[in-house]
Amino acid sequence: MNKKIKKIVNKKNKSKIICLTAYSKNIALILDKYCDLILVGDSLGSVLYNYKSTKEVTLETMINHSKSVRYGVKKSLMVVDMPYNTYRNPNLALKNAKMIMKKTKCDAIKLEGGKKIIPIINNLIKNNIPVMGHLGILPQTEKKFTFKGKKIHEINKILKDAKLLEDSGIFAVVLECVESNLARKITKTLKIPTIGIGSSVNCDGQVLVIDDLIGLGESKFRFVKKYGNTNQLIKTAVKKYKFEVLKKQFPKAKHSFKTR
Repeated sequence: MNKKIKKIVNKKNKSKIICLTAYSKNIALILDKYCDLILVGDSLGSVLYNYKSTKEVTLETMINHSKSVRYGVKKSLMVVDMPYNTYRNPNLALKNAKMIMKKTKCDAIKLEGGKKIIPIINNLIKNNIPVMGHLGILPQTEKKFTFKGKKIHEINKILKDAKLLEDSGIFAVVLECVESNLARKITKTLKIPTIGIGSSVNCDGQVLVIDDLIGLGESKFRFVKKYGNTNQLIKTAVKKYKFEVLKKQFPKAKHSFKTR
């Protein structure tokens, strides 16, 4: 277990884990000062490319964005989502995970699912690939996006999957839109940290998509809180730029070049 992962694990029951997504160097440079963990999420499919689902995100796309993020990350643990269909079986998963680790120099990868992917996770960890889990809503395969943990069979399945994931050797697990009491129970049951998104304050840490947090996108998810209005900031700057260009106020001499 590398030092950064060990630091995340040791925060369990001591201090909340701060996690946000990043898709580029410039954003990562800012987040690295405040985050414990930076996730290059396949959420970039909808955030940046307007895809209908994360299923359309390719391995090449994830690697390219992760390489950019890596330039901005020094302190935080950097985790990369393995996109849909890149871990269908243990051998394929290992091949692609090795590629991600080698090309992006990330610290770990993240997979969605429980019992079905345990053999895949076992093979990755056996080959020294650190893995982060993901339960609750699984965007890569979800048919209906509604919170998890309403029915007894659903509660039991998620609890069982969480324990299986922990036993497989993952170092942390994301809980997406998991009912509050269930999120509390999972967090108390597991020795590894839980990181919530739409899963209440009961988790060991929290993650949000950075574009949602800064008000750059149009997200209306219940679990999103906007901490800034980047849309308005950009509009104001562009409006001022347009005015100054039309009025010949920009560029001034100090923005131009002139021979003596």
